[in-house]
Amino acid sequence: MITSLIYLVIWLIVIGLICWVLMYAVQNLPLPAPFGQVARVVIIVIGCLCVVLLLLQFMGAVGPMPRLAP
Repeated sequence: MITSLIYLVIWLIVIGLICWVLMYAVQNLPLPAPFGQVARVVIIVIGCLCVVLLLLQFMGAVGPMPRLAP
């Protein structure tokens, strides 16, 4: 159980860092007003969905994520 908690914390840190780097990049790129706002919203929504999926996996409500490569 403790290893599951450690993996959960590691994944939360990784997801948070990726979202932070993407938000930083979008904020510092000279994008027009609507595109920059849409990009920030998309990053936040995808990050939240990843966290929800991760928590559901931790609770055992859904199976593991499928692998992209065999």
